Amino acid sequence: MKQSRALSFFEAIINTFIGLLVSYLVWPVAAFITDIAYSHSQQIGVVAIFTVASVGRSYVVRRWCERYLHMLAGYLAEKLTRFVNYVKG
Repeated sequence: MKQSRALSFFEAIINTFIGLLVSYLVWPVAAFITDIAYSHSQQIGVVAIFTVASVGRSYVVRRWCERYLHMLAGYLAEKLTRFVNYVKG
């Protein structure tokens, strides 16, 4: 089943939103461990930058997989079918 571009983008947004929440909650722990001073606005800014990057990355990976993994699966299915037919002979 192929996934539409809109659905790929929606999935990337949902996945990234979850990542945003995790990042927002983990950043204070990481900052404490590494002794980094930060303000709340800096925390939101850093999380926002990585969120935008994550949406783009997730979308590109999903589209690449949709295109090339389906092509590879079709190619392998064709080769396997030929092989099975050859063995049956």
